[in-house]
Amino acid sequence: MNFSAADHAAMRRALRLAERGLYSTAPNPRVGCVLTRDGALVGEGWHRRAGEPHAEIHALRAAGDKARGATAYVTLEPCSHHGHTPPCADDLIAAGVHRVVAAMEDPNPQVSGRGLARLRAAGVLVETGLLEEAARELNRGFIARMTRGRPWLRLKIAASLDGRTALGNGESQWITGTAARQDGHHWRARASAILTGMGTVRKDDPCLDVRGVKTDRQPLMVVLDPRLELSPRARLFVSGAPVLVVSAVDDPISAAPLLEKGAECLCLPDAKGKIDLPSLMRELAARGVNEAHGEAGARLNGAFIAAGLADELLFYFAPCFLGDAARPLLALPGELTTLDERVRLAFHDIQPLGHDLRILARFANEAASKARVS
Repeated sequence: MNFSAADHAAMRRALRLAERGLYSTAPNPRVGCVLTRDGALVGEGWHRRAGEPHAEIHALRAAGDKARGATAYVTLEPCSHHGHTPPCADDLIAAGVHRVVAAMEDPNPQVSGRGLARLRAAGVLVETGLLEEAARELNRGFIARMTRGRPWLRLKIAASLDGRTALGNGESQWITGTAARQDGHHWRARASAILTGMGTVRKDDPCLDVRGVKTDRQPLMVVLDPRLELSPRARLFVSGAPVLVVSAVDDPISAAPLLEKGAECLCLPDAKGKIDLPSLMRELAARGVNEAHGEAGARLNGAFIAAGLADELLFYFAPCFLGDAARPLLALPGELTTLDERVRLAFHDIQPLGHDLRILARFANEAASKARVS
């Protein structure tokens, strides 16, 4: 489909608007909308948070009567069902919008083409696919939850250039610099849940909350604690963020002090008496988690990768070496006997941050073929 330069400019603006909801829209997708008529911008808006009006409604309200005969550029197919808000497709029709350009169809089975079909049935010219990859990138988590029933899982790892995350005695603060650590809080803020393991809590006693980023919510803190050893004095309780403790044992006595701190305890054992990771991811999806952000140690990171549950790796590499005695960034089960068995990644994004380097890598079947370096 041939889109004009004006079409591209309007959709790029809609995508920038959608990004304003990066930290606030979950469990809903991030969506932006731009209305133009006779080459002029007449209204725009973005979805701010779940339960509030969608992007199209904000744009229509801004346009008023000028919406009649306009083109609506929307980063995601307008909804066609009643949720917390009425169908946006109906509002676009009622406003007299002449043309709708959607970057992509909505992966939500309740919508998935129905909104576009409703618009076409009402005589609205509908086109799709403009800057679709950028729109998909903005909502990887929502798409993952809708299409496969589990969140998009990102594992964050700070390491030296020789792939070490801590000294042999456990000292790790700080391998990377201030800019890298600040950047990590933006990735926390966009996630609906932050995952860590009991080993990390025991070693570092992290807060795990979002700091230095303007956000009106804290992600759910998920602690994988197989034997319910988490102390109620752990620093992660300080921020007041919701805490979910996932174990492999049903132990009401050990759970009691955690419940008193306001935590929720969930027992998800597998056949080997460990935490059932696939079940955990399905549980998080059922709770509306689009993006999950892991900050754990080598064993838990390796377990997520071995289970095929990790989608991307967020590396912060510091320009230093820690040596063979230091702790590795991953512990993958088993030993490879041929290079054909290696886990393949592709660089998706590469950015310098102060003296450090941030690399976003995805597993080869999910990754973009070309890294963006700037």
